[in-house]
Amino acid sequence: MPETGRLERLGTESPESALPARRLSELVEQAARCTTDCCGASGMVAEGGAERPAAVTHPDLAGLVSVQLRSGDGPIPAALERGAPVDSADLLVDERWPEYRAMALDAGVRSSVTLPFRRSGLTVTLSLYSFRPGALEDARHGPARALGDVAATCLVRDRSYRAVLTELDQLGTALRSRPVVDQACGIVMHVLGCDADTAFGVLRRISQGTNRKLSDVAAAVVDKRGRGLEQQLVSLSN
Repeated sequence: MPETGRLERLGTESPESALPARRLSELVEQAARCTTDCCGASGMVAEGGAERPAAVTHPDLAGLVSVQLRSGDGPIPAALERGAPVDSADLLVDERWPEYRAMALDAGVRSSVTLPFRRSGLTVTLSLYSFRPGALEDARHGPARALGDVAATCLVRDRSYRAVLTELDQLGTALRSRPVVDQACGIVMHVLGCDADTAFGVLRRISQGTNRKLSDVAAAVVDKRGRGLEQQLVSLSN
């Protein structure tokens, strides 16, 4: 395995995972550099969904992460389950995780430690690797722990920020579509001789029944001025 320096991200990035992957890349690079005898690091975000953004400092380590996620066996799954650090002082004699152990030894890795950081339903795992047995015994109390704490806090903040932006975008869309919906309600009220609440309910039922956005249904009603929709509107008002 080469010296620390090359960063790899696992899987295909979606817009939602791009920022977490960048955070993870920074975390694993910094953690590997500041930990004595560390030959590389990997990081992953688990947040309940199937997609788990991850980053590694070396291509060889990608396989170590993948084999654990595929088999559900290894220090990463164990750390996620326990919520506490999981380490192996010497993989040459540690037989707990056969697939992970075989792949690690093939890459020259003799010891590892995985640190979990939980925040608001989100868990970040930071795994450190060494060519030497027993070299990472103090890593859980070193600077890597502080880096993991900061990364987890930043990822939760990023998630909250994205949620606010999404809400603002949805609100903006609703505000832009409101005049069209109001016009459509007026047309339905005229055709059916009903009140505003009934007219809005009719538009909403059309939206649900046709699997179209309410704004699109309203635009169609306004465009046709209700012509050709009389029978459908009457049936939905009953």
